[in-house]
Amino acid sequence: MLTVLLILIPLVTGLITFGLKGAGAKAFSLISSFATLVLAVVAWQQLGTAPESLQFTASWIPQLGSEVRLGLDGMGVMLCLLNAVAFPLIFITVYKREYDSPGAFYALMLLSQAGMMGVFTAYDALLFYVFWELALIPVYFLCSKWGGERAVPVTFKFFVYTFAGSLLMLVGIIYIYFQTPAHSFAHEAFLTAGLSAADQSWLFWLFFVAFAIKMPVFPFHTWQPDTYEQSPTAVTMVLSGVMVKMGLFGVVRWLLPVLPQGAFMWQDAAIVLSVIGIIYASCIAIMQNDLKRLIAYSSIAHIGLMSAALFVNNEQSMQGVQVQMFNHGINIIGLWIIVEVIQNRLNIKNMNEMGGIATYAPKLAIVLVVVSLANIALPLTNGFIGEFLMFSGLFQYNPWFAAVACLAIILAAVYMLRMLQKVIFGEANTLTATTADIKSGELVAVCAIIAAIFLLGVYPKPLLELVHSTTAWINATAWVK
Repeated sequence: MLTVLLILIPLVTGLITFGLKGAGAKAFSLISSFATLVLAVVAWQQLGTAPESLQFTASWIPQLGSEVRLGLDGMGVMLCLLNAVAFPLIFITVYKREYDSPGAFYALMLLSQAGMMGVFTAYDALLFYVFWELALIPVYFLCSKWGGERAVPVTFKFFVYTFAGSLLMLVGIIYIYFQTPAHSFAHEAFLTAGLSAADQSWLFWLFFVAFAIKMPVFPFHTWQPDTYEQSPTAVTMVLSGVMVKMGLFGVVRWLLPVLPQGAFMWQDAAIVLSVIGIIYASCIAIMQNDLKRLIAYSSIAHIGLMSAALFVNNEQSMQGVQVQMFNHGINIIGLWIIVEVIQNRLNIKNMNEMGGIATYAPKLAIVLVVVSLANIALPLTNGFIGEFLMFSGLFQYNPWFAAVACLAIILAAVYMLRMLQKVIFGEANTLTATTADIKSGELVAVCAIIAAIFLLGVYPKPLLELVHSTTAWINATAWVK
């Protein structure tokens, strides 16, 4: 029942929030997000003491062989925890920001959280697809109504990309459903569908493209920078911090174990596309002067590394990817919180118009430096252990792939340090000289992230233990031996 509540609380409270106004909508949404966070922490605890309590099955569409089948393994708990942590941080950051129709804004945010919770808990393919779409629809309205001046065409492109990928995945789901002996959408039935190597070869691309668009991976990434730039920063935090993990999660939960021969046949192609994306996005990030677009391309590069490591057939890389899903989510949300603060103060995104902020807003400068160094994966920050494991796995699989991918470490340092130089150091101008320092609510959210950065950087054992069972299962079942 706990797994059901992780979905129901944001879903029901989101629907209620449509009828609230102003401060009531803000406060109710914040309370709802904290309630979901408490449940996610309890789920983490119960995974170790009573894992059977996290499983739930109920009749849904028996004529089609589909059930409400929910469950949580280590990876699922970790991503539900990330989802639950993200929304209180986001709501605290934007609490004093005024939105038109706040009831609708916060309601749609909570509905997107419910959809993502469903994706991370579904063990029925049809139910997984329903939640996949449910997570997308609120974000479409959030971006188009509360976004920038080009929000409508940009959001349309985002919707078309992701919906087209979803339809490809649906075709694959339906085909596998008819190959199952009992015509069932259950995860177990898909694992034993008995698909031929030829079937798995073309089915691989239906699922991979759908997941690659969501991550995104080169060349399916073109929707992302514009969408991140035009979306409200709160929505961008959801997209980059949590929603992109749906694609990575889909590969681990559905693609690799259901289509192991297809993954084996096309793993080099997937890794090559991912590595190209790492270098391509990193080089473009170096050339960016728009702060939001720089972070958007930085996210593409980091996700590209995770995508490449997913298709490496060893336990180290798989464990590194899962740990990095959580750590990247924490770090990128931290960056977006600081971007939101800077935009509120200066109302600009061009880094060439900034500079000297450290003199007038020292606390803001300090937190930006710390989160930026975590994004570079400096040792003793949370990003280090995941990247170390992923690169180690890549080197074991193919040193040449790893050597090219390692260029991302240097390039990341270049574009992040360049960003710091332009934004907080140098000479102040008439605009930045009036910059107010980070305020208490914003500082609470960022300090929570910084605490996680150092805690998980110095002591990553809790995350490593959390995903160990999922890693071992994938390594044993998802690859052709």
